[in-house]
Amino acid sequence: MALLTDELLLESYHMATELQLDREFIALLLAEIRKRKLEPAVYSLVQ
Repeated sequence: MALLTDELLLESYHMATELQLDREFIALLLAEIRKRKLEPAVYSLVQ
Protein backbone atom coordinates (compact mmCIF):
# COMPACT_ATOMS: atom_id res chain seq x y z
CA MET A 1 0.00 0.00 0.00
CA ALA A 2 2.94 2.31 0.50
CA LEU A 3 3.27 2.63 -3.27
CA LEU A 4 -0.16 4.24 -3.61
CA THR A 5 -0.38 8.01 -3.54
CA ASP A 6 -2.79 9.48 -1.00
CA GLU A 7 -5.13 10.47 -3.83
CA LEU A 8 -5.12 7.00 -5.37
CA LEU A 9 -5.66 5.40 -1.97
CA LEU A 10 -8.70 7.58 -1.30
CA GLU A 11 -10.05 6.98 -4.80
CA SER A 12 -9.60 3.23 -4.34
CA TYR A 13 -11.42 3.33 -1.02
CA HIS A 14 -14.36 5.24 -2.45
CA MET A 15 -14.62 2.99 -5.48
CA ALA A 16 -14.41 -0.12 -3.30
CA THR A 17 -17.23 1.11 -1.06
CA GLU A 18 -19.31 2.21 -4.04
CA LEU A 19 -18.90 -1.19 -5.70
CA GLN A 20 -19.48 -2.95 -2.36
CA LEU A 21 -16.30 -4.98 -2.63
CA ASP A 22 -15.11 -7.39 0.06
CA ARG A 23 -15.33 -5.88 3.55
CA GLU A 24 -11.85 -7.08 4.46
CA PHE A 25 -10.39 -5.28 1.43
CA ILE A 26 -12.23 -2.08 2.34
CA ALA A 27 -11.01 -2.45 5.94
CA LEU A 28 -7.41 -2.70 4.71
CA LEU A 29 -7.82 0.47 2.66
CA LEU A 30 -9.42 2.28 5.58
CA ALA A 31 -6.66 1.16 7.93
CA GLU A 32 -4.06 2.62 5.56
CA ILE A 33 -6.07 5.85 5.27
CA ARG A 34 -6.13 6.15 9.06
CA LYS A 35 -2.43 5.28 9.29
CA ARG A 36 -1.70 8.21 6.96
CA LYS A 37 -4.06 10.40 8.99
CA LEU A 38 -6.23 11.13 5.97
CA GLU A 39 -9.95 11.77 5.90
CA PRO A 40 -11.93 9.39 3.67
CA ALA A 41 -14.59 12.05 2.99
CA VAL A 42 -12.03 14.59 1.71
CA TYR A 43 -11.74 12.90 -1.68
CA SER A 44 -15.45 13.18 -2.43
CA LEU A 45 -15.38 16.90 -1.58
CA VAL A 46 -12.53 17.54 -4.04
CA GLN A 47 -14.36 15.95 -6.98
